[in-house]
Amino acid sequence: MDPMTQSAQISSSQGLADGQNSAAKESKLSDSFLSSSPVSLIQSPQVKDLIHWRDPKKSGLVFGVSMLLLLSLAAFSVISVASYLLLALLCVTITFRIYKSVIQAVQKSSDGHPFKTLIDKDVSIPPETFRKHVDTSLTYINRALKQMSRLFLVEDLVDSLKLAVVMWLFTYVGAVFNGITILILADILLFAVPPIYEKNKTQIDQYIDLVRTQVNTTMAKLQEKLPGAVKRSKTE
Repeated sequence: MDPMTQSAQISSSQGLADGQNSAAKESKLSDSFLSSSPVSLIQSPQVKDLIHWRDPKKSGLVFGVSMLLLLSLAAFSVISVASYLLLALLCVTITFRIYKSVIQAVQKSSDGHPFKTLIDKDVSIPPETFRKHVDTSLTYINRALKQMSRLFLVEDLVDSLKLAVVMWLFTYVGAVFNGITILILADILLFAVPPIYEKNKTQIDQYIDLVRTQVNTTMAKLQEKLPGAVKRSKTE
């Protein structure tokens, strides 16, 4: 075989292998991103049990703590809230440490440090875990940049108009609510909507399908009339 032909075949094989490795890596990163996304987190069994109030005590505790934290952030600055929380934690650990020391002195026992198990525990982040999360974050950032470029450079006129309408609506939302208020409402809805939806699933699904059909019909008509709009195929 001609050496040049053989070299070309080897280069082609290496290029194909590199392409397959790159695609596999990208797919792996994509799966990692999806598995760590907020949607995947909400769909996890533990979170679903929490927001569906399977264990009322646990759900009530989480809801109460989250509401208390958000209300504190609404009344005080982030620095003040963080300082008070850390100060409270420090007061608890110092008080417990002194209490155990006094008990050991009275009983003349040698139990040692009460937090020895926690002190000896390894809390360092493994390099592999750090790199994994960095790669996942990079995948998310690249997708966001690509999506922003597509929307703001008007690759699809309908999608860009949708974004414009949403941003216009958000100007009114921002005039009425601040960020903390929206987070408080989101926290209330997160713990209130799932039980209501679970009890009235059939009726709510009917209304959602009705609204979705109406929106899709309206958007299809709008997409046909707008000049230069990129028509999507139904397979997408």
